[in-house]
Amino acid sequence: MSTTTTTVETISKPNIGVYTNPEHKLWVEETTPNIDSLKKSKGEDLPEGWVTVAIKSTGICGSDIHFWHAGAIGPMVVTDNHILGHESAGVVIATHPSVDHLQPGDRVAIEPGLICNNCEQCLTGRYNGCEKMKFLSTPPIDGLLRRYVNHPAIWCHKIGSMSYENGALLEPLSVALAGMERSSVALGDSVLICGAGPIGLITLLCCQAAGACPITITDVDEGRLKVASKICPRARTYKVNTSLSPADAAAEIVKSANGIRPRIALECTGVESSVANAIYSVKFGGKVFVIGVGKPDMNVPFMRLSTQEIDLQFQYRYSNTWPRAIRLVEDGVIDMKQLVTHRFDLEDAVKAFETSGDIKSGAIKVMIQNEIDS
Repeated sequence: MSTTTTTVETISKPNIGVYTNPEHKLWVEETTPNIDSLKKSKGEDLPEGWVTVAIKSTGICGSDIHFWHAGAIGPMVVTDNHILGHESAGVVIATHPSVDHLQPGDRVAIEPGLICNNCEQCLTGRYNGCEKMKFLSTPPIDGLLRRYVNHPAIWCHKIGSMSYENGALLEPLSVALAGMERSSVALGDSVLICGAGPIGLITLLCCQAAGACPITITDVDEGRLKVASKICPRARTYKVNTSLSPADAAAEIVKSANGIRPRIALECTGVESSVANAIYSVKFGGKVFVIGVGKPDMNVPFMRLSTQEIDLQFQYRYSNTWPRAIRLVEDGVIDMKQLVTHRFDLEDAVKAFETSGDIKSGAIKVMIQNEIDS
């Protein structure tokens, strides 16, 4: 954990953002809030309860790549120039006078969802289902891949002396923590994790910390499975043979765990064949919990689910996870630094995206930095 202290930021460079559009172009250009307004304002011009944050570190998410390449995820469609990014941390540089728990110089991780605080989901604490959610980086709401952003102070979580990079990684950790909580992984549970991308690998770290055993993780890429073995030596790995039927693939997966069927499968790819593999793998009365995002419509082996009384459950983002995520990183329970394979300056964001989107690059987690000091 870093022990570096942060001085108040000096605004010296124009605000720039990382854009895509319906033509699948990707570029960096100036954006809002502009540098003149930032230099003039001491926070009085911000909306009540808001702060300005100088973004220092941002992770590229698979959804960012998907919005760039495909232009949509389900009903969420890029229809205009659109700023990407929602995994960010930085330093507060201005606060509205109404904000009393943050001040310039505070290091924060940004929770990217803006909620209405009025609907049933918000009032019962499951605000990830807010009927009027504005989630930064999901069209048409611009994201956090900028040098400076304005954001509600309530969704800026203090991270103390934690590095900005770890602060940014709290967002994908939140995804994994939501999956762990809702799937009810417990000490001694046999667990299957499908997919060794960033979310799958962070979920692996969480299952390891939770005492799940045995843990098996699958992927089509041998390089990612090697990373899984490195960060969790006791995990079993299985390279998916895409020519096999789900039943046959499941038989091999179970064999790799010494014949122990998983009680819970955490599906982190959203790929139809992988979901089917998970369904055929779990034990009678088990659960397949889908964290990954897939295509709008999907075929599933219904009778396998029915005759084996398998629960099929899904996740949409997260709620109330940041405080726990911060504690887990601060106390060294979860170490995500080992997943970061590439780092790029904000001005080189296009190259960062090209690297993240190229499976041959060996990238796991690609981070974009802005004049970072720690």
